[in-house]
Amino acid sequence: MKKLNVIWIILVACFINIAPILGQSDSKKDKIIADSNTAKAEFIKTDHLMKAIFDNAQGYVIFPNVGKGGVGVGGAAGNGAVYEKGKLIGMAKLTQLSIGLQAGGQAYREVIFFETKEGMDHFKESKFEFAAQASAVAVSAGVSGNAKYTDGVMVFTMEKGGLMYEASVGGQKFKFDKM
Repeated sequence: MKKLNVIWIILVACFINIAPILGQSDSKKDKIIADSNTAKAEFIKTDHLMKAIFDNAQGYVIFPNVGKGGVGVGGAAGNGAVYEKGKLIGMAKLTQLSIGLQAGGQAYREVIFFETKEGMDHFKESKFEFAAQASAVAVSAGVSGNAKYTDGVMVFTMEKGGLMYEASVGGQKFKFDKM
């Protein structure tokens, strides 16, 4: 079992280090942007109050397809589109590594809102990351009405499919590429 965990760590580390080098072709970018628009519409359809958050945020990044999986050691990855004041300004990559009691796989959407220009600029410098204790709100009807920014950031997720049991520690890291 210990050998299996070491193999998972090596595979996830290789994927995380190689993914930014591969880049994104224009057709892949177009698909991510289209999927991001669909994801935004789904977030708003699920909770119509989110429209005001999208409209009033300094900026946001939408990851329309995040894949997550693991057995003991896990990882997640996804690509997204970055908007500032509602205008597309770039693309982003999300990577996550987690260690702990976990098994399975799942797919979900994630949107990160930035309240201030400083927070948005921090993200654009690729210095933004979430620690293990960061939390996201699962979107359901009306949930965004009570949501508040924490340190200038607000995160929502929407499950797409899969099943994963998890009691792990990990964090998310992001890379921004200007258009």
